[in-house]
Amino acid sequence: MDQYDEDNDYRHPEDDWDRDLLLDPAWEKQQRKTFTAWCNSHLRKTGTQIENIEEDFRDGLKLMLLLEVISGERLAKPERGKMRVHKISNVNKALDFIASKGVKLVSIGAEEIVDGNAKMTLGMIWTIILRFAIQDISVEETSAKEGLLLWCQRKTAPYKNVNIQNFHISWKDGLGFCALIHRHRPELIDYGKLRKDDPMTNLNTAFDVAEKYLDIPKMLDAEDIVGTARPDEKAIMTYVSSFYHAFSGAQKAETAANRICKVLAVNQENEQLMEDYEKLASDLLEWIRRTIPWLENRLPENTMQAMQQKLEDFRDYRRLHKPPKVQEKCQLEINFNTLQTKLRLSNRPAFMPSEGKMVSDINNAWGNLEGAEKGYEEWLLNEIRRLERLDHLAEKFRQKAAIHEAWTAGKEEMLQKQDYETASLSEIKALLKKHEAFESDLAAHQDRVEQIAAIAQELNELDYYDSPSVNARCQNICDQWDALGGMTQKRSEALQRTEKLLETIDQLYLEFAKRAAPFNNWMEGAMEDLQDTFIVHTIEEIKGLSTAHEQFKATLPEADKERLAILGIQNEIAKIVQTYHVNIAGTNPYTAINPQEINAKWDKVKQLVPQRDQALIEEHTRQQNNERLRVQFANQANVIGPWIQTKMGEIGRISIEMHGTLEDQLTNLRQYEKSIVNYKPKIDQLEGDHQLIQEALIFDNKHTKYTMEHIRVGWEQLLTTIARTINEIENQILTRDAKGISQEQLNEFRASFNHFDRKRTGIMDAEDFKTCLISVGYNLGENEFARIMSIVDPNRMGVVTFQAFIDFMSRETADTDTADQVMASFKILAGDKNYILADELRRELPPDQADYCMARMAPYTGPDGVPGALDYMSFSTALYGESDL
Repeated sequence: MDQYDEDNDYRHPEDDWDRDLLLDPAWEKQQRKTFTAWCNSHLRKTGTQIENIEEDFRDGLKLMLLLEVISGERLAKPERGKMRVHKISNVNKALDFIASKGVKLVSIGAEEIVDGNAKMTLGMIWTIILRFAIQDISVEETSAKEGLLLWCQRKTAPYKNVNIQNFHISWKDGLGFCALIHRHRPELIDYGKLRKDDPMTNLNTAFDVAEKYLDIPKMLDAEDIVGTARPDEKAIMTYVSSFYHAFSGAQKAETAANRICKVLAVNQENEQLMEDYEKLASDLLEWIRRTIPWLENRLPENTMQAMQQKLEDFRDYRRLHKPPKVQEKCQLEINFNTLQTKLRLSNRPAFMPSEGKMVSDINNAWGNLEGAEKGYEEWLLNEIRRLERLDHLAEKFRQKAAIHEAWTAGKEEMLQKQDYETASLSEIKALLKKHEAFESDLAAHQDRVEQIAAIAQELNELDYYDSPSVNARCQNICDQWDALGGMTQKRSEALQRTEKLLETIDQLYLEFAKRAAPFNNWMEGAMEDLQDTFIVHTIEEIKGLSTAHEQFKATLPEADKERLAILGIQNEIAKIVQTYHVNIAGTNPYTAINPQEINAKWDKVKQLVPQRDQALIEEHTRQQNNERLRVQFANQANVIGPWIQTKMGEIGRISIEMHGTLEDQLTNLRQYEKSIVNYKPKIDQLEGDHQLIQEALIFDNKHTKYTMEHIRVGWEQLLTTIARTINEIENQILTRDAKGISQEQLNEFRASFNHFDRKRTGIMDAEDFKTCLISVGYNLGENEFARIMSIVDPNRMGVVTFQAFIDFMSRETADTDTADQVMASFKILAGDKNYILADELRRELPPDQADYCMARMAPYTGPDGVPGALDYMSFSTALYGESDL
């Protein structure tokens, strides 16, 4: 098996990465920054670096270079092509090299890296960091992640407020980083002035010092760590591994120096642990011996107060006395185990305590203590429960008896009243309901009476000292309860007899209320609907409202029948009252609606129906007119809109496919512009129709997709485009006349421009322009092309217009002729020297050529030892560009 497969932290690093593909955005940001800085710390040795980790590794070249730097080995020769297959080949070579180092790559493929998959790229870099920066870390038989963590713990152990337990939240306050630096380079950080509650200062201090004095690049920002609940573990491990490698040499020297002192200290510590164990064991066994007899004392007390005091003493024992002994017992076992481990590691015999003081002896004594403690606690609780039960029952009897006696007070007088003899039906029903509620209440109190009797019986069985008074009070309660039951039955019968006398009238009242309420609601809803305003926008909507109104009118005859039936119920009530002389003082108790109110609302409904008819007719007429306006506008817009789009396309083709002389083209374009301007009356007519639509408050039109805003914008673009095209032709004529360009040259420039205007937009982007220059014979370097772009694109828009193209080509033609003339003069003046003086050249050349030459020569210097001289190589470069060097 390969040595790397034996390490649990490195065996399957991609498995861990795959489970974490959906990174927290804050973690992904931290990994990007950290991994990028880590890569650049190695790539800078070759004079290069990366900016975007998923983009800069896509072609595989910098990835292979990174692996060569960190491994010290040469990889296979990379592919230099720019096609996807070349990039995949390079990435596969890098992945194969990683696999050759014993790394099992599970879910990382070359295609994902080439496609710029951020998660896969970060996973691949993490695999490289694990293998080449963390895997070989070894501290006291631990390696990789555990070794690095142990190293951090050992180095920061002496520092206050530093507790390194992991590679995420343990580093948030920044003290861990500062402690590592101070441990190895104390002169760099004043650790005593750092505060745990100021993590931003701590982190920035550590990162700045590491970057300035330890050559450790800044891989994270303090805000990245402080602003995240749990910093990314991989980013922190990568950063900390850089500190490990920076200090690893100092660590080895420190380990060798401390080894001898460590052996002596261990022996002294072991002896002290033996003495501490013996004393602690003796003290603990003595305390157990004294405590057990106290716990076995089970003499009962006669009062609750005395038993409560025993319980409080026991709680003090549990709360105050026992916990320290538990800690002592735990510490005793820890010391014993620690001592045995240290003796075993030091190849010394195991420690054997004195007789009776073994850990097992202490555990047996402790078990006896807890057994006595458990029995004592159970006895205490049982005794307290027994006394509490008696007190509780007596108090419960008194409370329930007092509540029942208070409830029965005045109940006999209430049951003997004859108030029902002069009551109305509503009052009788109220009295009956009240009596039914009393009966329910009486039945509910039956349980309380039974509970009172049961409690008295239980107190008698437990020999309660005050049982005679309890029994007398219980008997009085039972006798009174029987009397209340008889009175309740008599009153119930009397109320029911009186209720039957008024039942008929009550039923009629109820029927009136049941039928009057929905009918009244119907009339109110009808009035509300008939008076409700409406807003419609189409013929269909107003037709729907009219149909609904007709359906409502059809229901009116049936509603009138219901009205007459309801009024008949009221007439029948009046007849019964008159015949039987029944006392029904007041109005219908079930409703506030009366016959007069019903008749008034019915008259109002009949009045509103014709008003609604007229409003619907008027709205229908208005919607018909709106529909006519929509169709009228749509018919014109559906013609004008496509016409504008067609003309825009024609102008675009004219600007690219121009034929004949520039004057002919200008004449044709002006005639074309005139034909467009002549179309303006139709636009004005459409504006008038649009004004009518707006005045009618019409906001939609299903007959056309064109709005007036679309038509206006299209018309303005059309006029602007034809004017701009005419202006371009005029500028071309001015350029031709000023530069002396022939029509054939213009045609050639136009053909070349159109050929490389691949997008047919009338402009070339930078790449198309560069290709065009190469096709006409330019041998371009990066600086030269940048110079040309600054001429043709001074506003840095990234595109070249045809006018700029013509200006450049005409000027470059003139510059080439001037350069040839100047070079010929240079060769004559220089002779065999291969250089001339700048003043000499200025005297011999015409002023315009001299100025041209001096402007070009400004960035170059002459040969060594000849001030103000111009050598042939620099002169040629200045005149013809970098490509001629």
